[in-house]
Amino acid sequence: MPSSRAPTMPPVPPESRPAPFSGGLADLVQLDRDHPGFRDPAYRARRNAIAQLAITFREGDPLPEVEYLPEEHAVWRTVHEHLAPLHDAHASAEAFACQVLLPLGTTQIPQLGHINALLAPSGMRMLPVAGLVSPRAFMVHLARGVFLSTQYIRHHSAPLYTPEPDIVHELVGHAGTLAHPELAALSRAFGRAAEVADEPTLEAMTRLYWYTLEFGLVVERGAIKAYGAGLLSSYGELGRFATETRIEAWDIQKIIATPFDPTDYQRVLFAAPSFAEMQRDVLAWLRR
Repeated sequence: MPSSRAPTMPPVPPESRPAPFSGGLADLVQLDRDHPGFRDPAYRARRNAIAQLAITFREGDPLPEVEYLPEEHAVWRTVHEHLAPLHDAHASAEAFACQVLLPLGTTQIPQLGHINALLAPSGMRMLPVAGLVSPRAFMVHLARGVFLSTQYIRHHSAPLYTPEPDIVHELVGHAGTLAHPELAALSRAFGRAAEVADEPTLEAMTRLYWYTLEFGLVVERGAIKAYGAGLLSSYGELGRFATETRIEAWDIQKIIATPFDPTDYQRVLFAAPSFAEMQRDVLAWLRR
């Protein structure tokens, strides 16, 4: 299972091949050769600089602000323009509730400090991370209301594609769920369970997180809708799941036994009969 920032996140396949990090400051972030920014020295320098902000950050310090460039804000706008009609067609009621609870501007990339001010009533917050961390580390932070978030944005040459989780995924996919009482409670429950889980249980928990909070589907008025962050933040995934993905009935035992490939589009997803049933069953499994 690849190391990742969230349970085997990168969460937007095939926008999800983990990029290894080197130890040297001259090349803090190493990109795969097929990464859109691999041959762009300015982008690589930019990734290094943003990663360094997270590495030097210490909890309790003021959150580092990234001075996003005009072309980075342009990527943010492009993503929103393409995702909006897909959300109208495929997003669940909970996804729309998240957008109301935590509205994101569509013209400029929000700063994590601004997001945290909006999240304050929920007791959740987002803190910067340079890159990928282990599933256990990611979820244990959730137990105390901390979501580890990257701050860089994907390369401008491929605005609808990212090989690893970027600020689009973090904010469009996850930020609103931290303001949603039921979804935030699920995140914390995953974290508390991860604190005491042995490795086999953690692997099962990672799959459960993947097929719910990352790629969860729910039936609404006879239609299958998306609430998972990996679906809602991915133009490719959200545009194809209804016609090209095998959608199976809700079954937690089958979910935790189903591996996934984070480097490709999802081949199978699970649709819960209702959001309430999904929440009830996941919480029961985590607390068992």
